[in-house]
Amino acid sequence: MLLFVLVMGLALVAPSLADTPANCSFEDIRGSWTLYEGRPVGNNAIHCPSHNTFDKKFNVLLEYPDLAEDQYGNVGTWTIIYNQGFEVRLMGRVYFAFSDYNENGDGSVDSLCHRTKTGWSHDFMTHNWACFRGQKLMQVEPAPASHQMVREASDQVMHRNNQDRVNFINSGDFGWTAAAYPEHEQFTRLDIQRRSGGHLSRVYGMSRLGSPLSSRQERALRDRLPRAWDWRDVRGVSYVSPIRNQGTCGSCYAFASMAALESRVRILTNNTMQPVFSPQDIVSCSQYSQGCAGGFPYLVAGKYGMDYGVVKESCNPYKGTDTNQCTTDPSCHRIFTYAFRYVGGFYGACSELEMMRTLVEKGPLPVGFEVYPDFRDYSGGIYHHVTSTRKFGFDPLELTNHNVLLVGYGEENGRKYWSVKNSWGDNWGEEGFFRIERGTDMCGFESLAVDIDVSPY
Repeated sequence: MLLFVLVMGLALVAPSLADTPANCSFEDIRGSWTLYEGRPVGNNAIHCPSHNTFDKKFNVLLEYPDLAEDQYGNVGTWTIIYNQGFEVRLMGRVYFAFSDYNENGDGSVDSLCHRTKTGWSHDFMTHNWACFRGQKLMQVEPAPASHQMVREASDQVMHRNNQDRVNFINSGDFGWTAAAYPEHEQFTRLDIQRRSGGHLSRVYGMSRLGSPLSSRQERALRDRLPRAWDWRDVRGVSYVSPIRNQGTCGSCYAFASMAALESRVRILTNNTMQPVFSPQDIVSCSQYSQGCAGGFPYLVAGKYGMDYGVVKESCNPYKGTDTNQCTTDPSCHRIFTYAFRYVGGFYGACSELEMMRTLVEKGPLPVGFEVYPDFRDYSGGIYHHVTSTRKFGFDPLELTNHNVLLVGYGEENGRKYWSVKNSWGDNWGEEGFFRIERGTDMCGFESLAVDIDVSPY
């Protein structure tokens, strides 16, 4: 599956301030590509960002919605990852790369969606690693600057709670309540942005393709699913690990990913194993994410978990800061992901019903969504953004800058909701959890769920 992934930064290098500044849409990536690949003789320690020697090339066509076909007629799959790059699975190999970009002297960025940075490839068993890069056969002009990378002095101004907004929410009939959290005023504006996943990327997309099921199939599936579900209470037993606090590091993607793997191990072992995994190992060591500047569960719980494995918290305790080198204890045992996918099969096919089915049948899911300022004030109830707008047409890219763990769903007074684990400590929200409106793709919540299979041993 060719998966174009523009995710920012590489581990073991000082991460930058946000997602990669490139901004590539589904239509930018779809089309014919030439892939240039080196010799597949390496292991997962291979260093590809500076690699420039390639021994073979081949063409591949990336078609709607997720079909990849090479010049010899071999068929595979592909998906974009947010607006950051791509991955292709074809002929027993996996290809993953970030999209390219130019940084201009004025701080603006040109997205070069017709080519990639040097990326990684390996076989389906994560052996025989190589480096590769991609070039679209029809070159296009650089996209307009997507957003400024200049770090404004205002980022260092201390955050101030908006009591007027809190009062407005609490005086209305919105179905949820707000609070001004004193600890938020200990953070700078940049800290608040990182806590919510990183600087806003300002990429406005359209709604997803949605479920491929027919209306009759959807009704039959909905009838089979329980009316409510919560992995915190399955016949009196919880399979959800404790709430944690990411602090001011933009590591929500690592916390959501580790929490998902923790729950999956608990489910598979009937709670006989209850590990707490290390988000700092991801922040400090992952080549597929950006440290405290952000990342994506698909590349962490999924790809990093498969290629490198994850370790327990004691192997690299959480510091909440970027480090210049990986400090994980090399003697620690690693637990591996053996399969991963976007819920629905590819990026853009997610839906409420597919999320419900996967949640009940498999376990908690890491989910991405957009954090608006009013969400930070949430203290209880069923959240919905009070100025949410609808989008039309197909483009899988939606605003999603914060990652959390979906643990359940239900209905209260006729309002459907998702139950979600956050990583802002147990003094926030409903003892660290929140509920958000279900069935409306509120804040893009139903666009970016990831399913993973993990081996607990």
